[in-house]
Amino acid sequence: MGYTSRAFIFIAIALFFLSLTQSAAAQTYQWRLAMSWPEGTPMLHNGVKRFASNIEKMSAGRMRIIVDAPGRHKAPLGIFDMVRSGIYEMGHTASYYYKGKDPATTFFTTTPFGMNPTEMNAWYYYGGGLELLNEVYARHNIVAFPAGNTHLQMGGWFRKEINSIEDLKGLKMRIPGHAGEVVGRTGMKPVSVPPGELYTSLERGTIDAVEWAGPANDEKLGFHKIAPFYYTGWHEPGAELHVFINKDKFDVLPEDLRTIIAIAAKEVSFDMLAESFFRNTIVWEEMKKKGDIKIRTFPKDVLEAFRQANNELLIEAAEKSTFAKKVIESQREFLSKAKDWSKITDEDYLRLR
Repeated sequence: MGYTSRAFIFIAIALFFLSLTQSAAAQTYQWRLAMSWPEGTPMLHNGVKRFASNIEKMSAGRMRIIVDAPGRHKAPLGIFDMVRSGIYEMGHTASYYYKGKDPATTFFTTTPFGMNPTEMNAWYYYGGGLELLNEVYARHNIVAFPAGNTHLQMGGWFRKEINSIEDLKGLKMRIPGHAGEVVGRTGMKPVSVPPGELYTSLERGTIDAVEWAGPANDEKLGFHKIAPFYYTGWHEPGAELHVFINKDKFDVLPEDLRTIIAIAAKEVSFDMLAESFFRNTIVWEEMKKKGDIKIRTFPKDVLEAFRQANNELLIEAAEKSTFAKKVIESQREFLSKAKDWSKITDEDYLRLR
């Protein structure tokens, strides 16, 4: 074979692979995302729309995400299964809704008396949390990214004032995740209610108390009109939400699109935290003027009961699940260091301010 023939073959092969590369780059994707949040929910729906919009912009239109609220997919707490099976390519939800699917998942959202948002971000991005997150979810054909923190959440709205541990007996409260198990140990009855049904459940007496998020979300739903006692938080010091992605679909995406999704998730996590703090600040300024809202902190015996139950349940969860144990121990080890630094920085500064 002559030099000219070999050169021609080489050029032909090079052009062939170039055409494949260009074809892959030109391919477009239209995915659907199912979220747990009712349409129009402050911060939550905003964040999901921002996430989808950023992906489309950063990909120059190569990837478009259609967002479906529960009004369309009818399963606000079914995001895990819909994404795992591929019914939806993506979902946005709270990981702790799915402790029944895998007990390790609950701690990726928050742990009572655990890490605040700054500590949580440090653990996720530099302390091994993100690797653990995907080690757990890979078992369920899901890739997950932190995608929105709602800041420290309030302890909930109660119809009656809580003066002692005895006042908790038999009280029905909407409170999800590990915290739901904690209050169950203290005599309360935790109830799982989809976000879109919270006000109706409280109004009808299906529940006696409700924990949701913070003033910006709570005021919009009108809980204060029924349950005037608003308790400060202990159970969700920094609730991290997640975007779920079907792993089979994610793994075959071009590398640049996988990176774009990861960056869009990280951006919306920061943005939701900032928006939550801002909106809660503004809304609380108005809410506190309403004479029917009574801010309370749980009595010492109640908080001690919560703390004791939390510690017992963490031990039990670690004994039941190897993966839960890995997550719990990783978080505990990092927090043992972080809280000392937080004490001489955040805590001391807030006191002197």
